[in-house]
Amino acid sequence: MRFRTTAPVAAVAALGLTAGCGAADMTKQASPFANARGSKTVTLSVQSWVGAQSNVAVAQYVLEHELGYRVDTVQVDEVPAWDALSQGRVDALLEDWGHPDQEKRYVADKKTITDAGELGVTGHIGWFVPTYLAKRHPDITDWRNLDKYASLFRTAESGGKGQLMDGSPSYVTNDKALVANLKLDYQVVFAGSEAAQITQMKQFAKDEKPFLTYWYTPQWLSKKVPMTEVRLPPYKEGCDADPAKVACAYPHTPLKKFLNADFAKSGGKAAAFLKKFRWTTEDQNEVSLMIADQRMSPQDAARTWVRGHPEVWKRWLS
Repeated sequence: MRFRTTAPVAAVAALGLTAGCGAADMTKQASPFANARGSKTVTLSVQSWVGAQSNVAVAQYVLEHELGYRVDTVQVDEVPAWDALSQGRVDALLEDWGHPDQEKRYVADKKTITDAGELGVTGHIGWFVPTYLAKRHPDITDWRNLDKYASLFRTAESGGKGQLMDGSPSYVTNDKALVANLKLDYQVVFAGSEAAQITQMKQFAKDEKPFLTYWYTPQWLSKKVPMTEVRLPPYKEGCDADPAKVACAYPHTPLKKFLNADFAKSGGKAAAFLKKFRWTTEDQNEVSLMIADQRMSPQDAARTWVRGHPEVWKRWLS
C-alpha cells in the first residue's frame, strides 16, 4: 500500500474496480486510449486499497456523467504506477502516499509528470492494537512495553515471537527494520493482501482476541473495529532516510495527485477537473464503507455519493 517511507505504502481487495492489494503490475495492459490527443478519453491508475478505489470511482462517475468522457481504469502497483504515468500509459494517479525518489525523477528532473495538488486527505501509517485490548492493558500502546506482551501475539506463523501482522508483501513498509532496530521480540507476518488482513482482523475482533497490526488511516474498517495506535519513537524529518536504520514512527502524509505532463497540458476539461478534485477523509470513508462494508459496486457507491453531495463535486467543475 501504499506505503509511505521513501517510497503508501499502504491497501483493500478488488471490490469491483480491480484485483486486491499487491496484484501484479498491469502497466503493459494499460488502455490504448491513455493520453490520446483530441479524444475525450481518460485513463486512471487505480491502486488496490479501497480508499484509492473510492477516489477513482467518484472521479470516473463525474467525468462520464457530467463531462462526457470515456474513462478506463488500470490497476498498477505503487512504484510501477509512476513509470506508467510517465510513459502516458495512464493519465492520472489520484492517491500517492509519498514516493520522493519517483517524484524527483519524473516531476523535477524529467518533467514527464505534473504535481496536481493535494487530494485533501492526510494519510498515516502505524502499528495498531484493537481498542478493547488497549483498554485492558493501557501501557501496551507504548512500544517500550511491547515485549512484555509478546506472548499475547504469538501465532503458529511467528516462530515463538509476537506477531506483527502486515498486509501484502508488495507494500513498502519500515516494519522489519523497526522490529530489528528497536530490538523487539516480534516477527513480521504477511497476511498476503489487505483483504486477507482485514478478514483476520475482523475474526480476531469478533472473539476479542489480541492482535498487533500494521495499519493506516483513513481506513473504513476503523469504524467497525476501533483501533488504538501504538506510540513508536517520534518521527523526525530524515529519520527514515536509510530504510535499513529506521527506528522512528511513520509520518503523517498529505496525499497527493499526479498527472502525466502531456495530459496536464492537453487534457482539457478532464485535466482541469482532476486538478480540482479534492475531498475530505469523511467523504472518502463514506464511499469506502459503501464499497467494502455494504458490498456495493464502486459505480453504485459513486452514484450514491454524487447524488448526495452536489455541493462538493460541483466545485470541481467550476
